[in-house]
Amino acid sequence: SYPTLIPRPKEYVSGIWSWLTTVDHKKIGTMYGIIAFFWFLVGGIEALLIRIQLAGPESEFLTPEVYNQIFTMHGTTMIFLVVMPLSAAFFNWMVPLMIGARDVAFPRLNAFSLWAFLFGGILLNISWLTGEAPNAGWFAYAPNTEVPFNPKNGVTFWILGLQVLGIASLAAGFNFLTTIINMRAPGMSFMKLPVFIWMTAVVNVLIVLAFPVITVALIQLQFDRLYGTHFFNPVMGGDPVMWQHMFWLFGHPEVYILILPAMGIVAEILTNNTRKPLWGFKSIVYSMVFLGFCSFIVWAHHMFLTGMGQAMSAFFQTTTMIISIPSVVILTSYFLSLWGGSIRFNTPMLFALAFLPMFGIGGLTGLPLGLAAADIYLHDTYYVIGHFHYVVAPGTIFALFAGIYYWFPKITGKKMNEMLGKLHFWPSLIFMNGIFMPMFIQGLAGVSRRLYDGGESYAHASGVLQWNEFMTTSAFLLGISQIPFIINLIMSIFSGEKAGRNPWDSTTVEWAAPSPPLAHVNFDSEITVHHSAYEYSVPDSKKDFIPQTEN
Repeated sequence: SYPTLIPRPKEYVSGIWSWLTTVDHKKIGTMYGIIAFFWFLVGGIEALLIRIQLAGPESEFLTPEVYNQIFTMHGTTMIFLVVMPLSAAFFNWMVPLMIGARDVAFPRLNAFSLWAFLFGGILLNISWLTGEAPNAGWFAYAPNTEVPFNPKNGVTFWILGLQVLGIASLAAGFNFLTTIINMRAPGMSFMKLPVFIWMTAVVNVLIVLAFPVITVALIQLQFDRLYGTHFFNPVMGGDPVMWQHMFWLFGHPEVYILILPAMGIVAEILTNNTRKPLWGFKSIVYSMVFLGFCSFIVWAHHMFLTGMGQAMSAFFQTTTMIISIPSVVILTSYFLSLWGGSIRFNTPMLFALAFLPMFGIGGLTGLPLGLAAADIYLHDTYYVIGHFHYVVAPGTIFALFAGIYYWFPKITGKKMNEMLGKLHFWPSLIFMNGIFMPMFIQGLAGVSRRLYDGGESYAHASGVLQWNEFMTTSAFLLGISQIPFIINLIMSIFSGEKAGRNPWDSTTVEWAAPSPPLAHVNFDSEITVHHSAYEYSVPDSKKDFIPQTEN
């Protein structure tokens, strides 16, 4: 059968105005990525300021108030302005391409989500200009956020910024779910969808269900601060523990909103660079769906010290152990997919391979925190910081870097430099571990995570304080290690080697489109899917062969 040629709509605007007014999912994805990378640099600078303060004893580099502000904004920035929007950049670019669609279901809603995200980030950070940045931690525990204990406007900026960011996330969530359900190419059944698309669908279900919870909590806190209500003020009959329940009912699904896109990216890169289908594809799909469901029934393992009682503690301990099972299934499937593969150790594959042990360390170190007896000791220590960062920093961020290197040829039509890519990867792997591995040592020694002094305040753990200087040095070296990536990115955009339509010999549908894809229509012919997403059945030398399409 012969493909039907797709007519291209005319372009009516050009230049910068075409970017400001665009509803093309590819340009929106690019802008998501650029804005998120800017905030990544901001969040990294905030992290370096924290490490300078903690490098030695009795440091006066930051005052306690400024330290609290930077500590709060670093966590908020990296979660809401970096990792989530970087995932959204991949969603925007790859979801329509990987399902054979011309665009997302609601292009104007998609554009709205971008500009709402930009406005929310600005609103959140404009508080620096007033000298009243948020200072209550990214978790904003009540009653520390109530006016009697926090009378400045920083927390109000934090509330308003997150409300706008939540609207942006909900708009994107409904859009991507509708796109995946309704706009798949003919022949693409759900069990033919790539793992990345499955992960995207589960993530956006979590967004649609979890963000209304935090939105209600933020509205209640806003009313407490601005209108004199007392939802979380214990003096007036409010319940500060209710904030924790509502926050973590959102906060734990949020962890999987951060990590599942990374798992999807790694799946695509592993199967492409081993030249074989994923081991246990259906097990991976069912596990991620089960993981999404379980993420809503484990929230109170963050709250063992609130005195919830033995029965409730036992319930949340049990659900925490259960939720570890699908994660282990997915990770095991990824490791088994390497067996017998003809592995290509290119830059995206190196980052994807590094994701596996880094996420494994993050997951395994989280198990003691799900046990009430262990959590009593480890709660609010650097052990928790090490665990969370292994999941989100060398875990999720490594996967996002892998996705950039892997899909860069499709986005720009050019390849990134392999030598610079590996010069970026190896120091990043070393220094990431240099920052976060010592945190487990300090946490086991009882070093608190919320004290701003790197020495005197930790007299009970003086034997492990020498790690502070080591971690600060590693943090600066990690920052320097990102320079090859920035150079590589800029050089490749302007003078990179042309990539062709399918430089990785991949079998998923996005590689059937030109590189870069056509504006507004993506493909130069209609797509019809015949095979599963990972059907490797031809020699690698046949560059443009896409076995699951008519192309």
